[in-house]
Amino acid sequence: MARDEGLEELLREHLVAEPGLTEKAMFGGRAWLLNGNLLCAARDDGMLARLGRDRDGWALAAPGVVPMLSRGKRMHGWVRAGPDAFGDDALRRRLIDAALAFVRALPAK
Repeated sequence: MARDEGLEELLREHLVAEPGLTEKAMFGGRAWLLNGNLLCAARDDGMLARLGRDRDGWALAAPGVVPMLSRGKRMHGWVRAGPDAFGDDALRRRLIDAALAFVRALPAK
């Protein structure tokens, strides 16, 4: 799977000042972890954001945002934003901020 370096840079710009953040190769692209917990990722098919179970309804109502699938199975609490969705600066920021809010509340690993 090819990487989307443009999306990776957009995510880095938003997350650069976040303490406890690490970046690593994952999901066929790049993933960001906050205190050891998965936060979001950039892949060639879109941006993944971890919003938390039952906290993703607002995001799934946005055009271009769909549930994340892993091996054909829905990953509850995770969404995938396609290029039109993550290309919308306001929506991308809202997705990242919602992911940060959820993951900050998790215990560090």
